[in-house]
Amino acid sequence: MDTLKPEERSALMAKIKGKDTKPEILIRKYLFSKGLRFRKNDKRYPGKPDVVLPKYHVALFVNGCFWHRHPNCKIATNPSSNQEYWQAKFARNIANDKKKHAALEEMGWRVLVVWECELSTLKKREERLPRLYEEITGHAWVEDKDNAKEQG
Repeated sequence: MDTLKPEERSALMAKIKGKDTKPEILIRKYLFSKGLRFRKNDKRYPGKPDVVLPKYHVALFVNGCFWHRHPNCKIATNPSSNQEYWQAKFARNIANDKKKHAALEEMGWRVLVVWECELSTLKKREERLPRLYEEITGHAWVEDKDNAKEQG
């Protein structure tokens, strides 16, 4: 059972951001620092991808584990109240994700997804962000003291 009144719950849910979330900003700053240029939340593409990299024909979605039901993730918990509503909501989210990914792929775009839990700690970010760069460009980014460069 929900401990909040409907108006309080509605106000709380309205505060949840749909774009410019911390994980999105973190990824955009990283990609920009590596010289990649992109568009954000471009309405011309199905699902308004969080990051669109036209040069590489990549559409990137930064998914919240809870809302998009990251498989086997401890963040993707099920609320104890109003379970029918939440199960239907999650099923719609998953179906919508599949539909927009398929539409982008039909248009010739590669679709990449980064989950919020992959960026939750510094160690995880240090592993995931270089791997994301490589997934986008097909090249590894090599850091050395004097000169950072793309390799490949």
